[in-house]
Amino acid sequence: MSISGLITALATPFRADGALDPEGWQRLLAMQLQAGVHGVVVAGSTGEASTLSDEEYETLLRSAVAAVGGRMPVLAGTGVSGTAKTIDITRRAARAGATHALVVTPPYVRPTQEGLRQHYLAVAEQGGLPVVLYNVPGRTGCDLLPETVAELAAHPNVVAIKEAVSDVSRLKALLELRSDSFTLLSGDDATAARSMLAGADGLISVGSNALPGAYRSCVIWPVPAMPLPPRRGMPACSRTMTSVVSNPIRFR
Repeated sequence: MSISGLITALATPFRADGALDPEGWQRLLAMQLQAGVHGVVVAGSTGEASTLSDEEYETLLRSAVAAVGGRMPVLAGTGVSGTAKTIDITRRAARAGATHALVVTPPYVRPTQEGLRQHYLAVAEQGGLPVVLYNVPGRTGCDLLPETVAELAAHPNVVAIKEAVSDVSRLKALLELRSDSFTLLSGDDATAARSMLAGADGLISVGSNALPGAYRSCVIWPVPAMPLPPRRGMPACSRTMTSVVSNPIRFR
């Protein structure tokens, strides 16, 4: 399955007592499917993966695969600070039916670029799933640089990057790495419209938990075949993405 278009980084609904809310989870999945999103992320950072038990993690992932699997990619958040544990979680996600692993750079430990290269190659070769790189240095404390991404993109099991650094030079460098086997996804709702106009292949979004249809329209219209004029469309999409991204989401 292609990794492009609008992919929602799903929030995890909880009940007041702290237990998972399976009914809320099913409503959220149904809303994404009905809106026509192009993929979902289960148990990423938005889904509070670090707070989930192993049982909760697998429950969310298996139920998502049952609900939308075969109709869109189901990415599992599998990245943690240690390489061996990341590989283990990725293998568990594969057994649960995930199609891809979304692997954030190891948080807190601040590896070198060579360390990042070795980490991702090990996960790509041993985890059992295609890998989507995830770079968000403001959260993790380390930055996966374009030169390292270029080396990793040559691996057949590294298929995309979710990039949350939004500066123009970074975007330009990563756009040069796009190919039929490696896609570039924005990881920042507030600047996603600009990234899409520049040529990014899609967006992994938080705000689309609440407004999947509106976000889908913003993600698909910048392609050349779409008739919406950029001068009218881009400000509207930017306002939509910016207005939702920092607001809390609650599913009842």
